[in-house]
Amino acid sequence: QVQLVESGGGLLQPGGSLRLSCATSGFTFGRYAISWYRQAPGKERRLVAGITSTSDQTRYEESVKGRFTVSRDNVKNTAYLQMNRVAPEDTAVYFCNAWGWGESYWGQGTQVTVSS
Repeated sequence: QVQLVESGGGLLQPGGSLRLSCATSGFTFGRYAISWYRQAPGKERRLVAGITSTSDQTRYEESVKGRFTVSRDNVKNTAYLQMNRVAPEDTAVYFCNAWGWGESYWGQGTQVTVSS
């Protein structure tokens, strides 16, 4: 049974930091690329960051470059999204996605709210 479980979300003030985790099981994590998406209220789900299976390449949506860092631990089967200098516009539900080999798996999401 494939599972992706995001955690680490919460309420924080502008300028703060947060690290999201995506713990996985039920598939060969090290063979899949990982992406983080977010969905704000009333908006479409959008790609935030991605990392290849071997961590040799990463990519970021323009608004988070220099603030967010995606990483993964192929021993722990877990991916991370380090969020620094957050802003109210980062408020959203954050989802992790594992994709590759014609398959795509999603977690249930974790809420991040940035507010003063």
